[in-house]
Amino acid sequence: QVQLVESGGGLVQAGGSLRLSCAASGRSFSRYAMGWFRQAPGKEREFVARISASGGRTYYADSVKGRFGISRVNAKNTVYLQMNSLKPEDTAVYYCAADEGATPGVSPTKYDYWGQGTQVTVAS
Repeated sequence: QVQLVESGGGLVQAGGSLRLSCAASGRSFSRYAMGWFRQAPGKEREFVARISASGGRTYYADSVKGRFGISRVNAKNTVYLQMNSLKPEDTAVYYCAADEGATPGVSPTKYDYWGQGTQVTVAS
């Protein structure tokens, strides 16, 4: 098993930046692909980004492509989400998740472990 704890959320003005972190427990972090999802009030949880176990491949939702960057440092058991040019529509609770499988996927059901989430609010 792996336990995930997100941090780095907060309130930011539109056009600003935030970096989210997700710290994982356990020795097998480098075996998991990692993803970031978000959920706004009244909406379904949606895929934001994914990074392969080695960090060599990344995937993004069209809505964040070119603005967000996902990265990981396996030696630190941590995955990051750098968010730039933030928009009010990026406001949501952001979750990191771990996937034991290697096949890329955007459905939340594909991911096996979840953090508790961190709130990001972008003011206009």
